[in-house]
Amino acid sequence: MMRRIFYFLMILTACVACQNDDTFTTQKGALLTFGTDTLKMDTVFSKTPSSTYTFWVHNDNKDGIRLQNIRLARRNQTGFRVNVDGAYLDNSNGSQVNDLEVRGKDSLLVFVELTAAEALQQDPKLVEDRLVFTLESGVEQQVVLRAWTWDAEKINRLILERDTVIESEKPIVVMDAIEVKPGVTLTLRNTTLYFHDGAGMEIGGTLKTENCVLRGDRLDRMFAYLPYDRVSGQWGGVRFLESSTGNVMTETEVRNASEAIVCDSAALDSTQVRLTMERCTVHNAEGTGVEAVNTYLVLRQCQLTNTLGPCLAVYGGIVEISRCTLAQFYPFSADRGAALFFTNAWGGEPLPLVRLTCEGSIVTGYEDDVVMGGQIDSTTVFNYQFLNSLLRTPKVETADSVRFGDVRWESPKDSIQGKKQFVKIDEDNLIYDFHLDSLSTAKGLGCY
Repeated sequence: MMRRIFYFLMILTACVACQNDDTFTTQKGALLTFGTDTLKMDTVFSKTPSSTYTFWVHNDNKDGIRLQNIRLARRNQTGFRVNVDGAYLDNSNGSQVNDLEVRGKDSLLVFVELTAAEALQQDPKLVEDRLVFTLESGVEQQVVLRAWTWDAEKINRLILERDTVIESEKPIVVMDAIEVKPGVTLTLRNTTLYFHDGAGMEIGGTLKTENCVLRGDRLDRMFAYLPYDRVSGQWGGVRFLESSTGNVMTETEVRNASEAIVCDSAALDSTQVRLTMERCTVHNAEGTGVEAVNTYLVLRQCQLTNTLGPCLAVYGGIVEISRCTLAQFYPFSADRGAALFFTNAWGGEPLPLVRLTCEGSIVTGYEDDVVMGGQIDSTTVFNYQFLNSLLRTPKVETADSVRFGDVRWESPKDSIQGKKQFVKIDEDNLIYDFHLDSLSTAKGLGCY
């Protein structure tokens, strides 16, 4: 009995030994294969860590391959950081790691990040290095690491207590928030602000913008075909507090925010416009595009498009919409809001809609009805009118028809309707151009 057990253990030990008896080759023809020959990063801001990029290193040979080292050709001069299957290329060791193995038919996963130094120039600068793999056979193989770095001004938390003008040819990265105190005016001109995740603007005083872009700070891609710049919810948006008034936004684009623009409830002054937006674009918000609560709001030649909530939501107040395009083609949810929503209440309490006028505008989208008006309280003012506009909503033939003059009623049965009104609605690549198509029935209307 003991003899049988002894022989069994000998056989088991031999089998285990065979399994662990990996062979390694030093043949010069035995090479590694790489998931890419050039790792191309998207543009990154200088002094700001990039996202993490990865690629695989495969050994398709039957035998294992030993690596003398893996190193960055330019050592620590470019700002690239590399980790190979948990082994970090230590800068104190010449930006290299030594004595790694890739067993036969096995792989390594390589992680690459970049924090580039300032380029000291206006335009993006190419940053390049080579990740060199030196095999035990003496053969060297390499992968090129390539990125563009862009100098930017960086703001952490900016609290303004006196009038300030910001005008910058350099991009400005806002890491936390910009807060404008009551009675203070912030003027933005010819400037692009890149907001970090969760950052935004809180306006207690007055905001004036001219020729500006407000967007998220991700310059990389979610997928190969999809830049983060086409993904909603990248930053917090702009909020006008109760104390804020006299705000004017001109030639300004607000895109890819959570709640893009919110005007908090305030005492309504029919002689004082609280927010004027002229030739502005609000696009691709994860919440509402523009939300106005008891606000005197003026929109002229504006594009409000593709939002999870309504493109424009009005809760009481005075709103003037002139030659605007409100188009609801939000791609990330079927439970999207209306292109235009208006009512005479807020938080369950009556709030008079003193006046809403919509003239020379386009209000359309995916759904059969994207114009949603709701009179919550029949005893509270609910005053609205549409003139010379294209509306995607069932034709009004009740007593309220007097509120609609020279309206083009868009129907799902029309040959040209919804997205066919515009030059490009590319749902696969999330590319949109809201200029009117040559066959559009909305000629002469909208912001373009």
